[in-house]
Amino acid sequence: MQLTEKEKERYNRQILLEEIGENGQVLLSQAKVLIVGVGGLGSPIATYLTGAGVGTIGLMDDDNVSETNLQRQILYNETEVGMPKALCAKQRLEKLNGHITFKAYPTRLTKENAQEIISQYDIVVDGCDNFQTRYLINDTCVLLNKVYVYGAIRAFDGQVSVFNYQGGKNYRDLFPDEEEMLSMPSPPKGVLGVTPGLIGCAQANEVLKVITGYGEVLSSKLWHIDLKTMVTHTILL
Repeated sequence: MQLTEKEKERYNRQILLEEIGENGQVLLSQAKVLIVGVGGLGSPIATYLTGAGVGTIGLMDDDNVSETNLQRQILYNETEVGMPKALCAKQRLEKLNGHITFKAYPTRLTKENAQEIISQYDIVVDGCDNFQTRYLINDTCVLLNKVYVYGAIRAFDGQVSVFNYQGGKNYRDLFPDEEEMLSMPSPPKGVLGVTPGLIGCAQANEVLKVITGYGEVLSSKLWHIDLKTMVTHTILL
């Protein structure tokens, strides 16, 4: 497969990077990525993967846009309050890049639909906000040998990792006791608007690494940042 002249022009700034080049851009155009949760994390993830030219992007979310979302969920606007996020996100992203195939799933990821949907993609990106869905994503990705790009936020801090990549660790290696995690009380809902923006961009970066091969993937590692101090650290899993 070769890039068209229009694609070469559109993605010129990426293609100029030695680590990506035309071959990397072709790999991006052939990649299929599913984003589970198109809210605070999913908004920047979807936006930057769309801008980068990922060929097929799935957008899964069963929630509707609410007024409180607008402080951090940059895909949406005031006129869309009450409308399904997955459909609004698809419509917005199609205006950013008309060369990409978007598939909207205005539904929740469940045990009944997980294998059927995830089997259609190369990489699953975590934009959700609960442990139950994360265990389901992980177990399905392990079963189908798909890469799982994980991200989580709370207030002023967040973390990112890549699971099930080339024989690396998976989510259960980080949180082995599912029963304990599911019994934990819900975390406070307060969050700085830029927190999911920064973490979502870091997740998008990991997706691009996995697809094109540049840099060092956060496989078997957990990266954490505290936005109040800008202190970061990486833990080996």
